[in-house]
Amino acid sequence: MRLDRRSFSAVLLVTAAAPSLARADTPLVAITAIVEHPALDACRDGVIEGLKQQGIAAETTYESAQGQPATAAQIARSFVGMDPAVIVPISTPSAQAAAAATRNIPIVFTAVTDPVDAGLVASMEKPGGNVTGLSDLSPLGQHLDLILEVTPDVKRLGFPYNPGEANAVVLLNLMRELAEQRGIELVEATASKSADVVAAARSLTGQADAIYVPTDNTVVSALESLVVVARQAKVPVYCGDTDSVARGCVGSIGFDYFQVGVQTASIVARVLKGEKPGEIAVGTASGTDLYLNPTAAEAFGITLSDALLSRATKIVGA
Repeated sequence: MRLDRRSFSAVLLVTAAAPSLARADTPLVAITAIVEHPALDACRDGVIEGLKQQGIAAETTYESAQGQPATAAQIARSFVGMDPAVIVPISTPSAQAAAAATRNIPIVFTAVTDPVDAGLVASMEKPGGNVTGLSDLSPLGQHLDLILEVTPDVKRLGFPYNPGEANAVVLLNLMRELAEQRGIELVEATASKSADVVAAARSLTGQADAIYVPTDNTVVSALESLVVVARQAKVPVYCGDTDSVARGCVGSIGFDYFQVGVQTASIVARVLKGEKPGEIAVGTASGTDLYLNPTAAEAFGITLSDALLSRATKIVGA
């Protein structure tokens, strides 16, 4: 069961302000994310719940970097000063900040697209050092197939992203190759901060037949503003994470990020029980749920077929 946000925040306030109040035999798990949005929030809540399911009685503290890499670095250094049993960074930027801050405290990352490319681990099978975790590489081929099933006339696909997010660059390169195989041209638009997302969306509505929002934390954090622009231009929006579908996207195939957090907690538990992170292979998130939003589709001038709706794991409305 997911935690009530208000009570959850109160618990975090106590542990963040006074981690030394924890019992001597209770490990402190320090959790951080680059920004707050539904997917990353669900992942965080899943970690907390997953630790309970693993029978781990841990104190937790949480900090968001509010989309600022410099703040992520400050949070990582602050966590090192707390000397927690494990640091759990959510997202590639937060994981990179944590890895740069300590080579001694165990780190179990989650929601990281390509941990090898991001310089977090030596390999997926043998991470080495003090870092391991869970990758959430999107099923991009399935995303493209869904886009073509719903909107078969798409020839130019908009791709807004933050070039400063290593995970987004990895997805861009992979998506470009897969799109080319399907006869689709990828149209890029950069947004280095959340305030840039509207301008990126406007540039794409004049060039693209549809827009694909990858699991880029900068763009996802401002998704509603992008959707407003796209709806006015009747350019359908698809997304890389299922939690964003309810926010106005036509659909997505992917992971339940609460369950991604639960999966991550199983790795955290192994570390808390004495295993070395560098000897635990990096895991890959499981699950290929199909989320559809018929209301959003209608706003873009699209009607989802009964056959497609019958395959949906979950139907949401926005």
